[in-house]
Formats: sequence, structure tokens, C-alpha cells
Amino acid sequence: MLIRFVARRCLQAVPLLLVVSMLVFLLIHAAPGGPLAIYLANPNVRPADIERLRRALGLDRPLWQQYWTWLWAFTRGDWGYSFSDGRPVVSRIVERLPATIELVSVSLTCALALAMPAGVLAAVRRGRWFDRATAIASMAGVALPAFWFGLLLQMIFASGLGWLPSSGRATPGERDVVDRMQHLVLPTAVLAIVLASGWSRYLRGSMIETLSQPFIVSVRARGLTEPRVVLRHALRNALGPLIAIVTVDAALLVSGAVVTESVFAWPGLGSLFTEALARRDYTVLMALLMLSASAVVAFNIVADIAHALVDPRVAAS
Repeated sequence: MLIRFVARRCLQAVPLLLVVSMLVFLLIHAAPGGPLAIYLANPNVRPADIERLRRALGLDRPLWQQYWTWLWAFTRGDWGYSFSDGRPVVSRIVERLPATIELVSVSLTCALALAMPAGVLAAVRRGRWFDRATAIASMAGVALPAFWFGLLLQMIFASGLGWLPSSGRATPGERDVVDRMQHLVLPTAVLAIVLASGWSRYLRGSMIETLSQPFIVSVRARGLTEPRVVLRHALRNALGPLIAIVTVDAALLVSGAVVTESVFAWPGLGSLFTEALARRDYTVLMALLMLSASAVVAFNIVADIAHALVDPRVAAS
């Protein structure tokens, strides 16, 4: 049953990604400017040179021909070449991917370490001071703009106190692990706090609903201790909504934490996206956006599988 469920979800993903690719391709090409805009501002570039570049890049063909050419090459693993520097798009993404994976993996781990105990304790101690304190902290974390929060941390811990570096992945010329960890602290703090703020509220609401179910009453009637009731029975059944939101957020971060990476000059996919957007680098933008869409779809399938393993009723639906 689970295999059929996964196969059905994978088949549903194919037309979805196809529609997304069409919409993204049209939106990118409908945006003002273009990859040749930088040459148009140069008085030394002649119109004949611009036209030759348009033919070389395939921009003179009808839009539908450009799309089908791109789609056929993309499905075969040929993601084209960057319009800005002529390098293969795959190479540019591969060189930035480790930095993003490093930032995302540490941030997700820290966010879960904050959200899990906060959400569970807030639900168990509903209406008490801890619940109210976490509610206030969560609302503040959700309301804080990531870029403003990042700049605030830079001002306090980098510029003011001088405890941590303000940007980059490592100090030039340094290969010390401690130096790498110091550069990781501030961007990780921004992502972890923002993510944990929302996740803890999801888990709290799910835990409160689960703790009010009749099977919890029967479990308590069997004489089990309260920690065992909460952690073994209630938490397992309350994880469904949290799994869904965590996987979606993870997919979006893997494709690039754009704001955080830009604020801290983190050399990942997010900063690559802002660079490509500024230069109207169509091939890089298309690859990154499709990577993001594919990651969201793939992580949603993973979330459905995890939810089905926790609650077998999901696979039967």
C-alpha cells in the first residue's frame, strides 16, 4: 500500500513540475531588461554586436522554441551556460551547494532542538507562565524580518562586541575549524530562531489536540507515567503537522536561504540567485528556480512518506 502511495505521488509531481517550468520560463522572459541589457548601456557596443549575441544565445527565436530547447536539454542534464561568465550552470551550482547544505543542515538541527521541547512543554503546561513566554517569543521570532534580525546581530556581536565575524564562510587564508564555526553562528542563529518560532507553535497546537483525544485518557488509565504518555504516545501522533512544515521549509532553504545568505555574504545558492537576478542570467535563474520547485515537491513526498509511517491511515487515503 505504501509503495502505491509513493508511486502515485511521484506521478502527480511530473505534470506539476512541467507547469511550474512553463510559468517560470514565461515570467523570467517577461521581466524588464534581459541578459544583453548590460551591453546596451555600453556606447562601444554596436547594434550588430548585440544582434550577433542574440543569435548566439538563441534569444532571437520564438519563445516557445526557446522553451522546448531548454526543456529538452534540461531533462537530459544539460543546464546550459551562464550568460554572465560563460561557465556551465551545473558547475556554478555545484560549487555553491556545499555552503548552502552546511548552513541549512546546522540551522534545521538547531531549530528542531529549540522547537521540540518548547512546543511539547508549552502544550503540557498550557496557560502557565512557560506557555505565555514561549507564545511571546514565538510571535516575536515570526514577526522579525530576517534581514533586519541579521543586521541587528551583526551590529551587536560583530561590530559592537567583536565576538564573531560579520560575514563570509571563513576568514581568507584560514582553514581552522573554529574559524568556520564562528562564521556559521550568526546566520545559523537567524534561520534557527525564525524557523523554531513557527514550528513550536505548530507542535504546541498539535500536541494540545492529541492530548485531548480519548486514547490518551485510556493510556493514562493504564497507569503509565506522564512523561511516557506525552513522549511515547502523544508526541508520536502529534508529529504529522510538524513533519509537513519542516520538510517544506527544508526544501526552500536547500534551494537557497536568499535573504540570510545575502545579509551575511554567505557563498551559497541564495547569494547565487541574487547575483543571477541582478544580471538577468536566464539559464542560472531557471536552473535555481527549477531546483527549488523540485526540492519542494521531493520534500513533500518525503513528508508524506514519513507521515504515512507515523500514521498508516495516510497511505490508505
